[in-house]
Amino acid sequence: MTALTRALRLTFHGGGLSYRALFNWTTPPMFIGTLLVSPLFQIFFFVHVGRNLGVADDRFYLLGNAVLATSVPCVYGGIMAVANERRYGTLGAVLLSPRSRGLIWGGRVLPYVLNGFVVMVFMMGVGSLLLGLSLPASVLLGLAQVFVVAAASCALFGLALGALAVRIRDVFVISNAAFTLLLLFSGANLPAEAIPGWMSAVGSVLPLSHAITALRALFDGASTAEIWTSLGLEAAVALGYAVLAYGLLRFFEWRSRANAALDVM
Repeated sequence: MTALTRALRLTFHGGGLSYRALFNWTTPPMFIGTLLVSPLFQIFFFVHVGRNLGVADDRFYLLGNAVLATSVPCVYGGIMAVANERRYGTLGAVLLSPRSRGLIWGGRVLPYVLNGFVVMVFMMGVGSLLLGLSLPASVLLGLAQVFVVAAASCALFGLALGALAVRIRDVFVISNAAFTLLLLFSGANLPAEAIPGWMSAVGSVLPLSHAITALRALFDGASTAEIWTSLGLEAAVALGYAVLAYGLLRFFEWRSRANAALDVM
């Protein structure tokens, strides 16, 4: 078996096994209720609020909340990828593995990227159908690109927060706070002119805000090449969180080994 084959097996097969072993929402009722039904009702809620207040049209809220829906599987998933390893007592085995940490933790992220992509496609398709909005074929390629980058960015953000689970027991405080931050600062439900400058600055370093901007530009007639002005920024945010996640996980692993050595002494 070549080194490349072993690396791919560790990343994809290992990540898939971890996902199946550690997550309660893999059962159909939990998956549908948590990842599909709840975000769909969130879309309808903000659509009707927008109609009554006259802030923006239905499409504005559909596009923003379709992307925001990925925060549920990706943020919570990224955090639980580390937290549940600790909760179920398997984190030690992961940290004792001689294999590449980048491949191990990268593999943990991939199922949530796929989850996030599926959720966004569902939100976009069902939301458009129920709200009577058109979904032209000309935007499908750009739509897929936005969804992939958004899901990757959000999942890596979740993994960076999940690294804190090595030290913090109550990770649900972190995940709930992260979801609230994205709800407020991503621009999913507030027009750009209604957002204060400091909120825009915070949103620019959080995932999803640039992806939402790119998606709205796409539906306003921008070409696929033009939307990459915003998607490039989203990809840069994703890379930043990837580096942060890797750095934190390696740091906490080093600290754990150092503390264990002191205990032995």
